[in-house]
Amino acid sequence: MKGFNHHGVWAIYRFEMARALRTLWQSLVTPVITTALYFVVFGGAIGSRMQELDGVAYGSFIVPGLIMMNLLQLSISNASIGIYFPKFTGTVYELLSAPVSAMEMVIGYVGAAATKSIAIGLVILVTAMLFVEVPIAHPFMMLTMLVLTAVTFSMLGFIIGIWAKGFEQLSFVPALVVTPLTFLGGAFYTINMLPEPWRTVSLANPVVYLVSGFRWSFFGKGDVSIALSLGFTAAFLLLCLGVIGWIFKTGWRLKN
Repeated sequence: MKGFNHHGVWAIYRFEMARALRTLWQSLVTPVITTALYFVVFGGAIGSRMQELDGVAYGSFIVPGLIMMNLLQLSISNASIGIYFPKFTGTVYELLSAPVSAMEMVIGYVGAAATKSIAIGLVILVTAMLFVEVPIAHPFMMLTMLVLTAVTFSMLGFIIGIWAKGFEQLSFVPALVVTPLTFLGGAFYTINMLPEPWRTVSLANPVVYLVSGFRWSFFGKGDVSIALSLGFTAAFLLLCLGVIGWIFKTGWRLKN
């Protein structure tokens, strides 16, 4: 049985991380400025009129949602661009003929994308701490949700990168699907504020479970139980794994 080719995984991972390091300054400055603007708008303008939500100061309350919004967008975009460029330039044929298995390829690309989005998520958290007090009631669960979400949505980004036939399709899901779902998923409010039937309708939004679980790790409070949040995230991760396995088994859009 063929052994695990850690050299191949490391080569892909290192190449993807080197690509990110070339724009390191932009990658770090952008979330810092964006986070500051959110606190000026949401924390200053809205927070002065909305003192607390679920017993948490509004400025602190929006931090998990702000991190999650950026984490979802960055995980998808990093992974989708990473695998799309080999298709766009034609080097995917070299990649597919290299002594690297599908699993090793996925680990390299997804691992690099998740690493970058987790790093930016932590930068946003540190930036937020400069503006408001951000208690972390369950640090281990916070890191678990951070890593699990980053890996899961990096897999989704990998799938999108294979599916996309143009740059406009790469931005379609993050811009027109993930961003609206995040804003409607309780990133900056609790869905318990919504009247029925809108609260029940909101439970059909998958981002609600991600934001709620992540917020629970900070404040010990969420819109749904932490077990439900973890279960949903794990189920979506397994679904993405299944889709990726099917893609490599059938060769769907890998060579066109």
